[in-house]
Amino acid sequence: MPEQIGFIGLGIMGKPMARNLLKAGYSLTVYDIVGEAMEAVVTDGARGASSSKEVAAANPKIITMLPDSADSEVVILGPNGVLEGARPGSIVIDMSSIAPLVSQKLGAACAKKGVEFLDAPVSGGEPGAINATLAIMVGGKQEVFDQCYDLLKTMGRTVALTGDVGAGNVTKLANQIIVAANIEALSEALVLAQKAGVDPAKVFQAIRGGLAGSAVMEAKGPMMLDRNFRAGFRIRLHQKDLRNVLQTAQALNVPLPVTALVQQMLGALVNEGEGEADHSAILHFLEDLAKVEVRRGG
Repeated sequence: MPEQIGFIGLGIMGKPMARNLLKAGYSLTVYDIVGEAMEAVVTDGARGASSSKEVAAANPKIITMLPDSADSEVVILGPNGVLEGARPGSIVIDMSSIAPLVSQKLGAACAKKGVEFLDAPVSGGEPGAINATLAIMVGGKQEVFDQCYDLLKTMGRTVALTGDVGAGNVTKLANQIIVAANIEALSEALVLAQKAGVDPAKVFQAIRGGLAGSAVMEAKGPMMLDRNFRAGFRIRLHQKDLRNVLQTAQALNVPLPVTALVQQMLGALVNEGEGEADHSAILHFLEDLAKVEVRRGG
């Protein structure tokens, strides 16, 4: 009999992740406040539910994939939420990218009801979710992680336990610092090349195999050169992640000057109406400062 899994949150990341679970043969019960998103996955073979509580009551493992800390709190702790339906011994896997302290709060609330909890945020954006090549960073007990490893591996290329509850989201915050700084630096480099009259596409090709090369460059460089800013990971969500980074850093008295600067850039882009654009559109902030537009051919 197929293993029964609950899945809550069918947005730009959650929907393809749920579909990969269906393809792998899991029996899936899904819920989302957006009816059209839920119906799309039901059409693929999942069962729909009327609430997060109903999902949790019907499944021993429940995955949540939500936008922010407040959403995870409402879905897991709120009325008709996961903990109202979950049975002792159930496992809640929150794959949302949220503040580590909120993950710890959720884990403690689950423990009071005899429910296990993992925080397991992901990196890889929509392409990674579609292709099941996500990097999944997990916090929680080793034995609970072991029980969920095969399930998580269905959605990701790498699945790593990094510590206790909350460690997954600390790891994700570290990831988001590096991604944001890389995109900003790549933007500066291509703007400089354009302003100097050198073809940015040729610069990209010349440096991609050297020390400056990175997964970020490979994913975002072609998008910038093609002027393709369709969201794989939205600016407003990266802004949210960096907000969680800076709040966590403030609580720990850790200065993060470059992260704070990139956060200001993201805020300016949101004010310009680009919150739904891909985070590669950080390029636009640098282009506006230099009064130039990066394009193939120089």
